[in-house]
Amino acid sequence: MPVKSRFTRLDAFTKTVEDARVRTTSGGLVTIASLLLILYLVLGEWSDYRRITVHPELVVDKGRGEKMEIHMNITFPRMPCELLTLDVMDVSGEVQSEVMHGISKIRLAPRSEGGHVLETKALRLHEDDAPHMDPDYCGQCYGAPAPPTASKPGCCNTCSEVREAYASVSWSFGRGENVEQCEREHYGEALDSQRREGCRIEGGIRVNKVVGNFHFAPGKSFSNGQTHVHDLENYFGSQEQHTFSHEVHHLRFGPQLGDEVLRRYGGKTGMAWSNHHLSPLDGTDQQTEDRAFNYMYFVKVVPTAYLPIGWDKKGASMWSGMDDISHELIELGKYGHGESGSVETHQYSVTSHKRSLTGGTAQDEGHKERLHARGGIPGVFFSFDISPMKVINRETRTKSFSSFLVGVCAVIGGTLTVAAAVDRGLYAGSQQMKKMKER
Repeated sequence: MPVKSRFTRLDAFTKTVEDARVRTTSGGLVTIASLLLILYLVLGEWSDYRRITVHPELVVDKGRGEKMEIHMNITFPRMPCELLTLDVMDVSGEVQSEVMHGISKIRLAPRSEGGHVLETKALRLHEDDAPHMDPDYCGQCYGAPAPPTASKPGCCNTCSEVREAYASVSWSFGRGENVEQCEREHYGEALDSQRREGCRIEGGIRVNKVVGNFHFAPGKSFSNGQTHVHDLENYFGSQEQHTFSHEVHHLRFGPQLGDEVLRRYGGKTGMAWSNHHLSPLDGTDQQTEDRAFNYMYFVKVVPTAYLPIGWDKKGASMWSGMDDISHELIELGKYGHGESGSVETHQYSVTSHKRSLTGGTAQDEGHKERLHARGGIPGVFFSFDISPMKVINRETRTKSFSSFLVGVCAVIGGTLTVAAAVDRGLYAGSQQMKKMKER
């Protein structure tokens, strides 16, 4: 038997001759309708194939030796910048002084005068210089040891260095009367001129990703034994009613999500994400008339990664090269951004507590049974704890390309099969009607 005849016997698609085919108007309408339906369903399959969904995963965070950026914008309307101090402490209780930061202190006019910006000054840690001084000048520290961060070893050439020297031995500094450096810099006059002003702190700091806290308190800080204290003489001794009323405009841990990321994560995924999910303290406003008042925020930080489609195929690290590049080489604000669009940031939840340092009950808060402890430091404290778990939001497609092809074939085959059955029914019905009329 010829090879051609063998294949002919296997033909599952037998044909009819053209003369045996009957074309009807109803068949043409069914064909057009089926083609339109096929086009609509294929477009739906294509849309479903292109749709991106976000699958959250919960894993143990195995990162070690990582850094974390804290970005803030907080206003203290009744606290002058000259008195306000920002301290960053780790889990051991030691102050971290060598942190990378980009913090600015912005002097604000009193609210009665509109609260407009008076001056913006970068907050410098241990970098005070004494300009226009004799190179051989060595200021005395007035009985205190010179600070190790002094611009000239063994000397106190600026008012700030004298204040730091006093803090190192837990001495109260006051307004700097009879201190040459402070009189030269008009430190006392600066306190007087700013006593009715407010202050806004904005910028970011990069800290070790460990349990710790950062806080805003009045006066120079120092350690007294195992206790962290502040020089409060100028705060409580001022005739102006300073308080730690504050407004948190923005506080986040890690980089902010871009608009494109929010659009992808909050569109059809049902997550309704926004940056407020990452920063629940945004817009917090606390007011008090008591200068001896303390605010505490207990923050639980949850590491969170956002991985776009194809991030792993581009050979880019989710950690923005942090495994290979020293963090000092990464610009503040860029830490956590991957080359492929991945973002390594943090969500957080927060609980808060406030109390008067004079003690008493919490009757004003509706808790008569609660007694506040006496003592402490007035200020605003943020204590953060790092969760051992990590959330990974990974972008994936709902179906593969092969599934898309299978769906297209099913649409075409199923639609044509149903259309053929409908056409046969219409044709049979029309033939039956003709026979009934002929009778």
